[in-house]
Amino acid sequence: MINYGLENRVAIITGANNPWGIGATTALAFAREGAKVVLVYKKVQRPFDPAKTGANGVDRYYAANAGDADHLERLLREMDAEYLILERDISDENAVKDIYTAAVDRFGRVDILVNNAAVDDENGLDTIEKITQNVIDDTFAVNVRGSILMIREFIKHHGDYGRIINFSTDASQVFAGQITYGSSKATLEALTRSVALEAAQYGITVNCVAPGPTQTGWIDSEFEKQVVPLIPMGQLIQPEDISDTILFLASKRARMLTGQIIKVSGGHAL
Repeated sequence: MINYGLENRVAIITGANNPWGIGATTALAFAREGAKVVLVYKKVQRPFDPAKTGANGVDRYYAANAGDADHLERLLREMDAEYLILERDISDENAVKDIYTAAVDRFGRVDILVNNAAVDDENGLDTIEKITQNVIDDTFAVNVRGSILMIREFIKHHGDYGRIINFSTDASQVFAGQITYGSSKATLEALTRSVALEAAQYGITVNCVAPGPTQTGWIDSEFEKQVVPLIPMGQLIQPEDISDTILFLASKRARMLTGQIIKVSGGHAL
């Protein structure tokens, strides 16, 4: 068994309320390593969509993201983990400051930031012909501004250890059909490289994980048949594939790895 050396480290993880999601899976992975976890989420109110059905159940992905973190909290409690759950909007500067105040008040410091929270458009408006100002503003507010604010406050509050892990997508360079979402993720990749240079003086590493098609509840059986042939490794990426990568990046073993974009995609979109 790999010892990542994360016992008693304090990790902030955003976007953690989908029980099938990367954020929740990562939180549980950190907890199993003995880390203390601060989970941040925002309820996303979406109308129920009976068309989003399939092997995953009726609209389960959207329902999960619209909900709270009760399921994850039950699992953490069963593990006897140390945790703090906060419902906050990371696109709001004061809310971000409050996240760090609460984390430091509870655990004394922060060591690791996992910038997982993101939004996209679900109404088919993220194309160059249909794009609206609201879609642009809402997407960049969370995916870019929120991530930058979370990083800024991390730099201010970290102790003698620092790991920042951002999130992109393996299709960030070319994402026709989701141009604003893809652009926001490409921006995060550039941000990762720039902040890595600025944060190195503090001993903080900054990296970015770029998942491929990951089963977090949005891929039903029919869509899976279309996607899997595009993945050279022949199967969907699972949230655990991502969380294993994050544990490594958060560990001392990755102490000289910084400014890197790491695709966890099974060879998809190389």
